[in-house]
Amino acid sequence: MTEQKIQTQRIKQLEAEGYYVIKLIQTNKNGIPDLLALKDGDILFSEVKRPKGKLSKLQEYRLQELEKHGFRTEVFRG
Repeated sequence: MTEQKIQTQRIKQLEAEGYYVIKLIQTNKNGIPDLLALKDGDILFSEVKRPKGKLSKLQEYRLQELEKHGFRTEVFRG
């Protein structure tokens, strides 16, 4: 399955759970996760990868940075 299909799957799952989902395409920070999910004050950043896909060092850094600021993060593998 392609990463794009996995991403579409995750968006549908999150929306079914009541999240408002934004696909982050271009930001001022490289390595930021693919999806931003918002629900009742809950914020989740989701990086989508294929089952054997690896995070880059920058992606790992960004996830840690976001967690340090109090946000939930995940690496979703379809």
